[in-house]
Amino acid sequence: MSEETKSLNFIEHIIEEDLTNGLEASKLRFRFPPEPNGYLHIGHTKAIGISFGLGEKYNAPVNLRFDDTNPAKEEQEYVDAIKKDVAWLGYQWENELYSSDYFQQLYDWAVLLIKEGKAYVDSQSSEAMAEQKGTPTQPGVDGPYRNRSVEENLDLFERMKAGEFNEGDHILRAKIDMQHPNMLMRDPIMYRILKKAHHRTGNDWCIYPMYDWTHGESDYIEQISHSLCSLEFKPHRELYDWFKEQVYEYSKNTYPMLPKQREFARLNLSYTIMSKRKLLKLVEDGFVNGWDDPRMPTISGLRRRGYTPESIRNFIERVGVAKRENVIDVSLLEFCVRDHLNKTAPRVMAVLDPLKVVITNYPNDKVEWLEAENNPEDEQAGSREVPFSKEIYIEKADFKEEAGSKFFRLKLGGEVRLKNAYIIQANEVVKDANGNITEVHCNYDTDTSKKVKGTLHWVSIKHAVEAEVREYDRLFMDEAPDSHQDKDFMEFLNPNSLNITKAFVEPSLKEAKVGDRFQFQRLGYFNVDNDSTSNALVFNKTVGLRDTWEKQKPQEKPQQQNKPKQQQQRKAINVIQQLGKKYTNYPEDKQAKVKAEILELANEVSYDELEPLFGTAVKKVGTRIAAMLTLKVLLANGLEKNDAINEFIEKALEDKNALLVEEAKAL
Repeated sequence: MSEETKSLNFIEHIIEEDLTNGLEASKLRFRFPPEPNGYLHIGHTKAIGISFGLGEKYNAPVNLRFDDTNPAKEEQEYVDAIKKDVAWLGYQWENELYSSDYFQQLYDWAVLLIKEGKAYVDSQSSEAMAEQKGTPTQPGVDGPYRNRSVEENLDLFERMKAGEFNEGDHILRAKIDMQHPNMLMRDPIMYRILKKAHHRTGNDWCIYPMYDWTHGESDYIEQISHSLCSLEFKPHRELYDWFKEQVYEYSKNTYPMLPKQREFARLNLSYTIMSKRKLLKLVEDGFVNGWDDPRMPTISGLRRRGYTPESIRNFIERVGVAKRENVIDVSLLEFCVRDHLNKTAPRVMAVLDPLKVVITNYPNDKVEWLEAENNPEDEQAGSREVPFSKEIYIEKADFKEEAGSKFFRLKLGGEVRLKNAYIIQANEVVKDANGNITEVHCNYDTDTSKKVKGTLHWVSIKHAVEAEVREYDRLFMDEAPDSHQDKDFMEFLNPNSLNITKAFVEPSLKEAKVGDRFQFQRLGYFNVDNDSTSNALVFNKTVGLRDTWEKQKPQEKPQQQNKPKQQQQRKAINVIQQLGKKYTNYPEDKQAKVKAEILELANEVSYDELEPLFGTAVKKVGTRIAAMLTLKVLLANGLEKNDAINEFIEKALEDKNALLVEEAKAL
């Protein structure tokens, strides 16, 4: 096997196999089919990246098709937002299409199915139908209208279309098998009555096709070669195939190729929710300021916050294409934008929490314009001039009256370098009536060759431009806010997700335009918000210079700070093995504590230490669970899966122990 073949993901392997087996490369076609009932979020970027990425790889067309079959929830606003987001990410679609383009064709095919006895009109209540459908372990039973005559079904369906009936009076169902093991095959609904105006077809229709009927047939009409969707649609594949095989007999001369559905694991992100319904609740209840609020995981929210399309595409590439669900740490997304902005964002100086510094030996009216490098990572970025004067602002946190030897910022009697300027030494402070420091008086030294340990950013007070800075934090405090069955996801909202401050920035930013991105030196990456005007600058914090959340995690688990000295001296992997031995015997609360300790210790374990545990005997379930938890941390920290890891997970998924299976499913 060549290196190129080895690097293919499983979807590319499927395509390559199809090409080897006779599929012409010119017949390759893909699509991205969003439903226009909300804004796209970070989870959708994986599906976008897969389909459009395959289009780029194989030089094949990719359609942007809106599956617009539910006028009750769909709006033109969402269509426009989706188009903007996909284009912003840097992808170009071949055709802009809509499932509503095919309403007449779908109706005509439904009539043919009725004529063949493969579809019928059901007039029961939804409760009655649900009762007849059975359960995953019990077969369904035929309803009283299942054997209506073809003539009666055609008449009722035509009258449904004509608007004679009320919503809920009748539906059209496919006639498949009410005892089928797959509940989706138990006479699924094809059409329902909805007397609502459609954003494109207006009031032309009052019956609308269901997703399962529409989606596959739209793929078939468009002659999509590979219909790629997320794992929750895997049980739907059997129905997808049944529908397409029926209509193929009607239209094989017009549409000779049958599409192939294949599924991939969707993107799940920690500290994030991906449900459009829940995101809509945040918007409608006013917890955020719209779909493009920079705290939202929507693409428009990320764009407004300062994320770049390049960083998101890099993130999707790093995540890769998998067959099993897993949760990606949001810190990887933050790393990707931090990495890209480090290379591209100009460096500027801004002070968010100002403390006045007076340089006593600097001339009162003197102003110097000093050269400052725009970006040391980019040789072409050039430089700019920043003004320096007698009075400047520094950050309050950068000064202490007294400090130890590890405080490398400004303290009384100590020296620091001002970025792009001089070295200053603090001599005295001025305090208000409450004892708060209001000014620091310093001397400056023109000998900039001296070695000092600290460098501070600053702005000249005389030239500073006032700006509003919106510092955003994660919207949720919990890693999986919508995974708690006994709690509402809203309980985990971070009350400090937005902090608005008045800041002072260097004068070069006066000309900054909406969307411009900068590194505020020593503070993080910021961009100019949509609310900004020429007279009132507004900046959003995109991401900090470092991942500060990782440092917070141990503080959230105080039990980890009281490890016995004996455990601290032993290797982490040995402690994990010991903790795992009795894991399954512990009550739930003790399991939670032990799990937290294992996850913490896992940061100290190497893969070479962990791999031998993959061969642990089946009966030692606790040790295998501990190994699975450790593996979870290593994968989150950047470890790539290999054959040994995949085999370990696969074996765990087949185990009888529910706890082990649950942890394996998470990977």
